Amino acid sequence: MIKNSFLTVILVAFLLACTEEIDVSLDSTYARLVVDGSIADDSATYRISLSQSADYFLNEPAPRVTGATVRINDGTGLFDLHETEPGLSGIYETDSGFQAVPGKLYTLLVDLKESIAGMSACQASCYLRPVTNLDSVSALFHPDWGPEGVWTIKLWAQEPGNEVNYYMFNLYRNGKLLTDTITKKVVSDDKYINGSYMNGVDVMYLNHAHKWETIFPGDTIILQMSGITEEYFNFISQVQQAGYNIPFFTGPPANVTGNISDGGIGFFAAFSNTYARNTVKN
Repeated sequence: MIKNSFLTVILVAFLLACTEEIDVSLDSTYARLVVDGSIADDSATYRISLSQSADYFLNEPAPRVTGATVRINDGTGLFDLHETEPGLSGIYETDSGFQAVPGKLYTLLVDLKESIAGMSACQASCYLRPVTNLDSVSALFHPDWGPEGVWTIKLWAQEPGNEVNYYMFNLYRNGKLLTDTITKKVVSDDKYINGSYMNGVDVMYLNHAHKWETIFPGDTIILQMSGITEEYFNFISQVQQAGYNIPFFTGPPANVTGNISDGGIGFFAAFSNTYARNTVKN
């Protein structure tokens, strides 16, 4: 009886400890430049975002980095980017109709109006890899997968097989991007399909219970397949892994590896795109 009473006391104490409020104190650190943006071989206007890192518990948006000089070098010339709202936005755009070329190395050059933690300039380079053409895309509904079913997005394309290739996939529904954050993008290498014909390969799964990010019969879907570098593949993978750290009480993952020089964080990416369109059937 004494033994059982002792175990009961220990159990009650443990349960009370589990409900105790924990005050987490995180030290402040120095600010760093954060760069986020990409270019591709589609003719379009591309954006580069500049901001500063901020403390975890800061209850306001991260400070924007304004008034910078931002350019892109393709090895033969310089392209100037313009701040959308000069001195306010921290968003820098290429001219409309900018179009990168597969096989070229692109370098982002940033000169700051005011230094950040001793940094006054930085750069980042990314090689624009070509991508194989998509032949077609389709969607198949599995009503017995999960409580409300799951859609699988399938593609058909010839994998070139000439070297290790890395891909990124995005999905549009009726013209709207569903994979609109980095955690929703799908990346893959060609380890198991190198040189093979991708005959209805599953590349994406959509939980039909999530009505805001699923598809419905009659919808028009567009699958975008991008040829990316190994470095960008690793960057996206690391960001996604950091967002799903399980078990929850494990230590933090290693810092995500970007390609920004001089202590900056983030990634400047260049990639090529191919598309396939279809109408969703029952």
